[in-house]
Amino acid sequence: MAQDLFVEIEFSQCNYHGEDVCGDSFLMQKVEDQNRRIAVLSDGLGHGVKAGILSTMTSSMALKFIASDLEIGRSAEIMMDALPVCQRRKISYATFSIFDYRESGSARIIEMDNPPFLHIREDEVLSTDYKEVCSPRHQKRKLRISHIEPRSQDRLVFISDGITQAGLGSQQYKLGWRLSGCADFVLDMLRDDPAISARDLSQEILEAALQKEPGQQAGDDITVGVVYFRVPRRTILLTGPPFSQERDVVYANYLDSFAGRKVICGGTSADIVARELGREIHTDLGSHGCGIPPVSHMEGVDLITEGILTLTRVAQFLEQGDIPQEGHGAARLAQMLRDSDAISFLVGTKINEAHQDPSHPAELEIRRNIVKRVAKVLQEKYLKEISLQYI
Repeated sequence: MAQDLFVEIEFSQCNYHGEDVCGDSFLMQKVEDQNRRIAVLSDGLGHGVKAGILSTMTSSMALKFIASDLEIGRSAEIMMDALPVCQRRKISYATFSIFDYRESGSARIIEMDNPPFLHIREDEVLSTDYKEVCSPRHQKRKLRISHIEPRSQDRLVFISDGITQAGLGSQQYKLGWRLSGCADFVLDMLRDDPAISARDLSQEILEAALQKEPGQQAGDDITVGVVYFRVPRRTILLTGPPFSQERDVVYANYLDSFAGRKVICGGTSADIVARELGREIHTDLGSHGCGIPPVSHMEGVDLITEGILTLTRVAQFLEQGDIPQEGHGAARLAQMLRDSDAISFLVGTKINEAHQDPSHPAELEIRRNIVKRVAKVLQEKYLKEISLQYI
């Protein structure tokens, strides 16, 4: 991609207080054959299940239409016409903000009725030119279309009006937090932590908005999407011994020469690396938990965990989208993978007979399958760049 930029896209969300379903929707997609990233934030009319249906339909259609390059005015009309009509208000309505980043390095932002996005670069909010496009059949619906050329360390922040209206009517925020209040908060966060991830920044914005609500209870659905352009954070993960012992030295040197964070999953794999590189392994017996064996340490390696059990639990955490704040190996590895941008898996193909025992639980999948499962969720759900090699 242009400038070798990785595009991290993450979001945080909170339901209207008392509702089980969020009326906002945030979807993202990586178009592999075009090296393209698309994300959509939509806010459905009202809150709860009905609003959730409106926003989910809108974001799903927007993803499909943008990926297929259907003309945006036509796309917007199809989306507006397709939404079900509210029985009480007699209208069908959902807002949207669309982010479309292409391999050339340019990004297009299309907005309808959401608060304007923030483009932040070098400690300031940039003013972005845009053009307005009116729908021929829906004259009150106007699209704002912007084009930007992002640079490394730029952030884009997309929000629903639950952010700008946080605290509305209170003594301190009679007109709500407003876009300017959100922008000032984001600038302060970036001054304190210039490398903060998109996920952490979105969560900080959400929590700051909730603090302005009476009783910290959301008076509207709240969604924050953050896009972070940066040089990729690279991680390599070794698991399983090579098929041939003669390849052990290649296996260890591949890890040692890698520029980025280094992880080993499996005691046998760690023993091979330690032997070939002449290093010692030290086990942290206090780091086990939830049935996950303890982690170990070795010079030049960021994390060493047990193999199949840990990887299986990592896959579950990533699929559920909920990583516990715990110190065991599975939580630490899942967090590290989530924070990485480009992840290389080097998978040994020697069979470990212990994991072929039919008396073992079904979730103890053989190594190759569980690695594929982890790689798949990282690539499809979190839009990570994945490399899989077997040795």
